[in-house]
Amino acid sequence: MPTRECVKNFVAVVCEGRFVEAIAGFYAPEASMQENQGEIRHGRDALIAQEKAFLGMVSGIVVKRAGPVLIDGDSVAINWLFEISLADGGRRHLDEVALQTWEGDRIVAERFYYDPAQRETAIAEG
Repeated sequence: MPTRECVKNFVAVVCEGRFVEAIAGFYAPEASMQENQGEIRHGRDALIAQEKAFLGMVSGIVVKRAGPVLIDGDSVAINWLFEISLADGGRRHLDEVALQTWEGDRIVAERFYYDPAQRETAIAEG
């Protein structure tokens, strides 16, 4: 079961935009990750490679909100709001809930829940 301090530290690293470092520092070597109903990806090294590939396709990601953060034993739920700047100059909001399973101070499984239509909707300028 993670401590509140450990989860708080994880959230802080992500909020700083240090996404690869968050995976390297807080995920177990055998961790898995799943986008909505997508294929489950296994292994921290593969998760890091996937994150680097995604970051290489966008020009930036800003965490606009992190919370609420709910901790219940080994289960942690975090509502994230990201603003993603695309290479073509467009921007998208991604409002998702990450449901994590922790063992001690490491994430062993994570699944993201969000409306996939968000990936197609541009942020209105204003």
